[in-house]
Amino acid sequence: MLSRRQALRTAAVLTAAPALLIRSQAQTAVPVMPPTGPHKLPRLGYAFNALEPHIDTQTMEIHHGKHHATYVSNLNKALVDYPDLQALSVEELLKNLDKVPEKIRTAVRNNGGGHYNHTLFWQCLSNEGGTGPEGTLAEALGHLFKDKEEREEAFLKAGLGQFGSGWVWISVNKDKTLKLETTPNQDSPLLAGRQPLLGVDVWEHAYYLKYQNRRVDYIKAIYNCLNWKFLQKRWEKLAA
Repeated sequence: MLSRRQALRTAAVLTAAPALLIRSQAQTAVPVMPPTGPHKLPRLGYAFNALEPHIDTQTMEIHHGKHHATYVSNLNKALVDYPDLQALSVEELLKNLDKVPEKIRTAVRNNGGGHYNHTLFWQCLSNEGGTGPEGTLAEALGHLFKDKEEREEAFLKAGLGQFGSGWVWISVNKDKTLKLETTPNQDSPLLAGRQPLLGVDVWEHAYYLKYQNRRVDYIKAIYNCLNWKFLQKRWEKLAA
């Protein structure tokens, strides 16, 4: 026969058992993974610390591995029930948003834009950047800005003038001339029928760890990282 103390101890164990079981199951449960899909997070093409001291390692790790990865994941989630749309590239999706069902249009615009914009952004940067444009790209930029100082000043003014989150672009018009512009959120020149040549992210997550609220210093630092070899090749393709 159980004593009163033994009975109370047994009751406590039985009461706690379900909670202990639930906690054990939670600790060993396999995390729920977002649905996979056609869109993938691209490799950077250089190490996370390659752009130091201009862009810090931790920012690159979080920006690429968290922010960009989330856009890719959410885009795949939005498209999971639309196999016909899954067959399109992200650029084709953004160019044809009017054909995307209204139910997922905003998700595709925001997350598809985030994926497209960042994919281009990483390619616009290099640890061998900062040399400046040459050849036909230098000539085309010369029609937009009279010299390097005016180009950098205008780009800086545009970046600082973008209220809240967004992007600064040099884009290509249909007549193959260049245009300096900004877009809010994850929009891009594609939505206006232009092709982006160079895009720079001015969302706070792109610079806050190192520069805090000093967007001006971040944009100036970007000048040292621009991959002009890539931009020349992209210009030749877009201007052809």
